[in-house]
Amino acid sequence: MPDYKVAILMGSPNDRPKMAPAAETLESFGITADVHVMSAHRTPAKVAAFVGGAREAGYAAIICGAGMAAHLAGAAAAHTTLPVVGVPLSGGALNGVDALYATVQMPKGIPVATVAVDGSVNAALLVVQMLAITDADLVTALDADREARAAVS
Repeated sequence: MPDYKVAILMGSPNDRPKMAPAAETLESFGITADVHVMSAHRTPAKVAAFVGGAREAGYAAIICGAGMAAHLAGAAAAHTTLPVVGVPLSGGALNGVDALYATVQMPKGIPVATVAVDGSVNAALLVVQMLAITDADLVTALDADREARAAVS
């Protein structure tokens, strides 16, 4: 299996508990998860520089989690053609609905895949599924993961 690397970005250190399951899920598939805190609004140049160089740095995809109307995933997608998966995070006055709307309302030509509010596990699994398009070992691991999750429910 190739050495895959996925960036996980979050807008605030307070988002770590909600985004940690994405890193744990990726690592359970043998995929390196690099976690970074950077804000689309407080540190936009840092986001642009990191994401703009992500492909050259060896990343296969980027997962972005942000709450309220902060649109980290959209800001990231504007600077790369790598797959970007947005995780709207709960919190604030609208408890994640604003983050959901901000993440799914992308203009044509700048796609962001979006999972459920606080759905960082599904964001990671979606990235694994994308990588499994050309990796039979990941297909086998995904099948085993699905069976294990079905046995628990």
